[in-house]
Amino acid sequence: MRIDLHTHSTASDGTDSPQALMAEAVAAGLDVVALTDHDTTAGWETASAALPTGLTLVRGAELSGRWYGGEPTVGLHLLAYLFDPGYGPLVAELAEVRRSREHRAEGMVALLNADGIDVTVTEIREHAAGGTVGRPHLAQALIRRGLVATVDEAFTPEWLGSRYRLAKTDIDVFTALRLVNEAGGVSVLAHPRAARRGHIVPDTLIAELAAAGLWGIEADHMDHPVADRAHARDLARDLGLRVTGSSDYHGTNKTVRLGAFTTDPLVYEDMVSTATGTAPLAGP
Repeated sequence: MRIDLHTHSTASDGTDSPQALMAEAVAAGLDVVALTDHDTTAGWETASAALPTGLTLVRGAELSGRWYGGEPTVGLHLLAYLFDPGYGPLVAELAEVRRSREHRAEGMVALLNADGIDVTVTEIREHAAGGTVGRPHLAQALIRRGLVATVDEAFTPEWLGSRYRLAKTDIDVFTALRLVNEAGGVSVLAHPRAARRGHIVPDTLIAELAAAGLWGIEADHMDHPVADRAHARDLARDLGLRVTGSSDYHGTNKTVRLGAFTTDPLVYEDMVSTATGTAPLAGP
């Protein structure tokens, strides 16, 4: 059984529609795929309606979290799986993050405009097509103008990695963890050793999250060198956490392919038996 628990669609910053993503999952030889768009469940219904025979969908989201316990604060992402999408307090927090993403995009466009780069907010919103707005949508605008060649280049410090990057309002990570648990879901800390994305999540913070109800760590990820994958596995063992592996697929916005990293079926079975918010959906 091949299981990929971290993918994105056009409901956030992926380039495949939820329907197309389900078809791509089958073509990649997956048996189980999780849809984890940023701070939204908007793709759930469409993906569920498009499930091919033989594919199981795990409904989830990647939550934008932040630890405010130190200086500087640490941004981190929680992969939330199989939670109740109607749980009011979590719905409200996710809506606030999405509003903050919109405001951040407006501010970043203003910074680009101030330097003579003719990008518009309308263009960014149209490209997002109703999905959660993210930096990849701005990156695509830069690519269309020939200013950069790839999304990775757009994310370098001279572009959206620093010079034209603004912060957004994230959910306090302990609040996010609590709300996912209250909604009957399970939480996995996404790519905690991915230094190229920002801060490495301190082991001491991961231990605090484990004590507060964190379920697992995403150890096998494209942004984790081999040594960091081993470190994450050792830490998970010491803290009693589960270990997952995932592609973090974004379609053509990244070079990684579906199923590049996968999760052990026993870990998946444990996840399903633990969650009470929703259940996986199997194709007809």
